[in-house]
Formats: sequence, structure tokens, C-alpha cells
Amino acid sequence: MASSGLAYPDRFYAAAAYAGFGAGGATSSSAISRFQNDVALLLYGLYQQATVGPCNVPKPRAWNPVEQSKWTSWHGLGSMPSAEAMRLFVKILEEEDPGWYSRVPEFNPEPVVDIEMHKPKEDPKVILASTNGTSVPEPKTISENGSSVETQDKVVILEGLSAVSVHEEWTPLSVNGQRPKPRYEHGATVVQDKMYIFGGNHNGRYLSDLQALDLKSLTWSKIDAKFQAGSTDSSKSAQVSSCAGHSLISWGNKFFSVAGHTKDPSENITVKEFDPHTCTWSIVKTYGKPPVSRGGQSVTLVGTTLVLFGGEDAKRCLLNDLHILDLETMTWDDVDAIGTPPPRSDHAAACHADRYLLIFGGGSHATCFNDLHVLDLQTMEWSRPKQQGLAPSPRAGHAGATVGENWYIVGGGNNKSGVSETLVLNMSTLTWSVVSSVEGRVPLASEGMTLVHSNYNGDDYLISFGGYNGRYSNEVFALKLTLKSDLQSKTKEHASDGTSSVLEPEVELSHDGKIREIAMDSADSDLKKDDANELLVALKAEKEELEAALNREQVQTIQLKEEIAEAEARNAELTKELQTVRGQLAAEQSRCFKLEVDVAELRQKLQSMDALERELELLRRQKAASEQAALEAKQRQGSSGMWGWLVGTPPDKSES
Repeated sequence: MASSGLAYPDRFYAAAAYAGFGAGGATSSSAISRFQNDVALLLYGLYQQATVGPCNVPKPRAWNPVEQSKWTSWHGLGSMPSAEAMRLFVKILEEEDPGWYSRVPEFNPEPVVDIEMHKPKEDPKVILASTNGTSVPEPKTISENGSSVETQDKVVILEGLSAVSVHEEWTPLSVNGQRPKPRYEHGATVVQDKMYIFGGNHNGRYLSDLQALDLKSLTWSKIDAKFQAGSTDSSKSAQVSSCAGHSLISWGNKFFSVAGHTKDPSENITVKEFDPHTCTWSIVKTYGKPPVSRGGQSVTLVGTTLVLFGGEDAKRCLLNDLHILDLETMTWDDVDAIGTPPPRSDHAAACHADRYLLIFGGGSHATCFNDLHVLDLQTMEWSRPKQQGLAPSPRAGHAGATVGENWYIVGGGNNKSGVSETLVLNMSTLTWSVVSSVEGRVPLASEGMTLVHSNYNGDDYLISFGGYNGRYSNEVFALKLTLKSDLQSKTKEHASDGTSSVLEPEVELSHDGKIREIAMDSADSDLKKDDANELLVALKAEKEELEAALNREQVQTIQLKEEIAEAEARNAELTKELQTVRGQLAAEQSRCFKLEVDVAELRQKLQSMDALERELELLRRQKAASEQAALEAKQRQGSSGMWGWLVGTPPDKSES
């Protein structure tokens, strides 16, 4: 991004002169033709806003498309201050032509429409470097008499988020200080240029620490927060209870922590408030019937109320109830809406125009969704509107953040892998488109990450932290949003006729085939109605061709996704079959092992039987020998008795 030491408003006038704007809004064809026509319209509107003020001129005749586009571009800026318009003019010019300042022609500032020029500073100081700064060369200021432009470079250090120079691409931030413990299912919010991180889940353990990332210095610090009980005035150093799956919502200079899973869940939801000024947590006393305790819900700030939807209770039962907390009276209201969506948790929610609550994605215990439900908060009726653009894939555990009428969706998972693309939904037209995509297993394709929006030095940034995709993350990524797309969104939003108008660029081809400038001064415009109609027809035909080509590409993309899904399904089936075969093999191996054990036992029994038979045979022999001995002894006794009688020996009394 180009940078200069020339102070405002002189820097704006130098940029205007380079872009081809003269006094009274007159343009130079040699300069303005270098820009795309939609950019030229934005530059014109900002130039008029900066030099004239808000558009008070009547709307031009409808048949003059050039004047109508110019008027719409100017009028759509509303009551934007002149200084803001000057700054945005230079920002857009730097996006389109980063080196514009080094090519500024001889410039002699002059007052335009009663705005007096200030003299440029002759010797601007060099901005001091910070530990996170990114240096870019800076030319010296334009000389006071406008006779020359020096090209000697100085160094400007871009601090904090300003170090992110690439638009619409995620950039890892180099941060200082001790990083928080890696986690997911935590809460995050931004208060006064600081991103606060609270709680979360790490390896199945709930966390209770509170961390802050200073977006100016990109430095982490741990907050030593106190907890103040509601019934006493004393504070104690004990931390607030650990939780995960809760929601952090900024409210003024404080923020709330709503719901969440805890180790010892309470019966109903607890609302906690943190005051960064006193570094104190406190329990908010609420009235009415509070919702049951839960986690994975969505909590959305709508005006002065918090709208809570869905989640998962302490028993892991999915919910689809709707509750509203009035922040002025701190009273809960249980709402019965018509056509409530199916129960879900880990979805994303956003509010549009302080009237419509949008719910996207989420999941049940086995299914991820990609549906979009809209609740009209005035009629309390749910609907499923028709969406445009490329249909998003199912996901749960994703994160969302709104910037104007755009709703950005990052991360999430689909039970197979993390989702790699960053989506944006235009909430006015309900059109999906892809902002960027990442490759590989990176934290941006994680579940349970957080996404916040911060406006730093006039630029819009999305900041992500944490998540889980097989491993826990504590990395910080930032995505810088394109300025001109945001301005176009604001221009359409503030159009006075209330219709969805598109700033279609008006082009005219010269003989050498180059696109010439849009006439910025109505006095110099000689475009006739017939020529404009022919031009519109040609543009519409070209637009239809581009849309047809885009549709073909989308069809091919869908076909490829279907083929990939089929291949993944086949792979899953083969994996299941392989697991089944492995299970059968393991069962057979176990059965064989048991059989081997049985055979070994039988062998031991056979050996035991052989021993018993031998022992039995021995006993039999012993018995036979004993019986033979007894018989012989009896025979001996019988013969000794007869010889005793013959010799006169009396027989033994014991034998009688």
C-alpha cells in the first residue's frame, strides 16, 4: 500500500489531481481512464462528498444511465463526513494504484468548493517502529510550491493489523507475549481494540483463563481476573468456573459470557459479565424463566436484546428452543415461534437489519447441516428462503462474523474433515460466494474456532483464533477485507429508492479498441439515449455470457464434488469392509489360540491318564502279590496245626 507523509487534506487533493479530478469535479480523460468504471464511480462519489458534502441535488432523469450512476454513487454515501470521504478516496486509490504517490505530476494545491488547502508539512517525521511493524518505503512530501516531487524514500512502520497488506487472503499474525494454551469451543469478542479469549476445551478439560490480544501491538497478555460474588461486596482471586461451548457478547465497554458446558452444570443458564476496567467477573442477576443449562448454542445481539437458540444440554440432548434476554431489564422471555428448525448445536447465527435472525449449519449427533433458516423477529415466524450462488457444504462447529450486510463463515467440519473455504453471504440478496480457500490441515479448517471483526485504522479485518482439526491450535490469523466492495455494499444499502440497484459500468469503445473514461461532468456529457440503450444491450449480452460461463463452471464444480463424494463413499465402504475382514481375522486368530490351549490341556490329561494306568497296574500287581502271600500263609498255618496235634501240641486259642 502506498504511503505518504503529505498531511490531509493536501494528500487528498494530490490524490484527486492524480486521479483526474479538477476544480468543480471536472475530470481529465488521460487520468481517469486508468481505472475500472465501478472504481471511477466510487471515486467520483467520494470526491463530491469530500468537496461538496452530502448529495442534495435531485435525482437525474432515469433515461440518462451515466448521470444516474453518478448520482447513486454520491447519494449512497449519505451523511459521511468530509474527512472520512477524503480518507476513503485515498484508500481506494492506493488499492488500485499502490505507487500513485511516486508518480504524482506537478501539483499546486488550490481551494475547491470553499475548502481551503493547508500547506503540506515540509519535514514529516518517520513513524517509530514497533516489534510487529512492517516497513514500506515512503516518498518525501510534495514541495510547497508544487514545482517538483522528490523521490527519496523514508520508512514507515505499519503497526498491529496494518501489517496485513494483502486483501481477501488469510495471513498468520506474528504475535508477542506468551500465547494462550491451544483450545477450541472457547469464546472470543473485541472490546476497545483488544480481542478477549475466555475458556474453551483442551484435551477434554475445560479452561477458565482469560486472555487478551492487543490489536495495536499484537501482544498477548493473561488477565488476572477477580470474581465478585453477587451477595457480597468483597472480591476474591478465585477464577470463574471453567466452561466450553459458551458465547461472548460485547455490550458497551464490557462483555457477557452466556451459557456453556461446565464440569458441574447448573440447572439453568448462567450469565456472567466482565468489566475490563476493573478486571472483575460478576454473575448477572436475571429475571423471568431462564433457559436450561447448555452449550453449543448461538447468542446474537439484536438491538438491546440477546437472542439464544438451540444447543445441547448437560445430558447431550439437542435443543431448538428460542429465548430472548432483555439487556435493559435483564429479563428472560421464552418465545414460541412458528415453524421452528430441527434441533441442532454448533451452528452460526447472525442478525440482519435488526429484524431477521439467520441460522446456518450446525449438526446433530450424526449429521451436519447446510440449511439456512430465517426468523422474522417481528412476526416470530421461521422460514427457509431460497438461496443464490454456490450452495455451501454441510458443516458444524464453524464461526461467523458480520460486516455490514455481509456474513462471513469460516471453518467447521463435516464428520470427515475440516471445511477449507471462507464463505460470505450477502444477507440482503441471500447470495453465497467464496472469499478464499486454504489447503491442508491448517487451523482455519478447524472446528470450534472463533471469528471476530475489528475495524483498525479505517480497515475491516476478520480475526480467527484456535480450533481443533486433529490437534489443538492457538494461532491467530487475519483477513483484510476489500474497501471498495464494502463501499459498494453501503452505497446499495443507502440507495434512496429502496430498490436493489447495481452500479453497472458504462463503457464506450474508441477506434483503437481501448475503454474510454466515464464522463464525470454532466455538462460535458453528450451521450444520447439511443447510444446508451445500445451500450446497455451489449453490456447485458456480455453479462449473460459471463453468467452462462459461470454456471457451466459451477456445474462442473458440482460434478467434480459429486465424483469426489462418490469416491470418498467407495473408500469408506472399502475401509469398512477391510475393518470387517480384520475383525474376522482377529476372531479366527483368537479361536485358533483357544483351540491350541484346549489341545494342550487334552495332552496333559492324556499324559495324566497314562500315569494313572501305570499306577493302577502296579496296584493290581501289588494286590495279586498280597493275595498270594496271604494264601500261602494260610496254607502254612493249616499244616502246622495237624503236626502239632500229632505231637501233642495244643492248638492256638486264637485260631479257634
